[in-house]
Amino acid sequence: MTKIDSSFYLSNQQQTAGSGSNTLGKDAFLKILMAQIKNQSPMDPMKDKEFIAQMTQFSSLEQMTNLSQSMQEFMSSQSMTPVVKYSGLIGREVSYPVRNEETGFATEYQTGTVKAVSQKAGDTKLVLENGQSVHVHDIMKVSKKTTEE
Repeated sequence: MTKIDSSFYLSNQQQTAGSGSNTLGKDAFLKILMAQIKNQSPMDPMKDKEFIAQMTQFSSLEQMTNLSQSMQEFMSSQSMTPVVKYSGLIGREVSYPVRNEETGFATEYQTGTVKAVSQKAGDTKLVLENGQSVHVHDIMKVSKKTTEE
């Protein structure tokens, strides 16, 4: 008769209430697989196909875990703050619509040079040299500042 290692008993497992996730990680998967191999019946061993299927599942789990980590790293590297994103507009001329207060439609366009970029409560605006603030989504044209001699 085969003896089961007592370290695999639920009563001997460390309880971590509230921490971690309920998903099966690759280390736990390997522990279960090794326990299964150690404790299999000599009269009815695991068939080769079953073993290969479980190893394939483990390989897939590891690849998905690595892909997930890579995607998280990529996403965090791509999340640039809007202030940094639009800082390249400082010193450039931008054209923006001037809206009619009664109708809300653009009646004309003005041009101004960007002096700074500001952000407040998720709203990013360009501060112009003439003192106006323009929302970044209202910009219609960006060009190099023309100097008059």
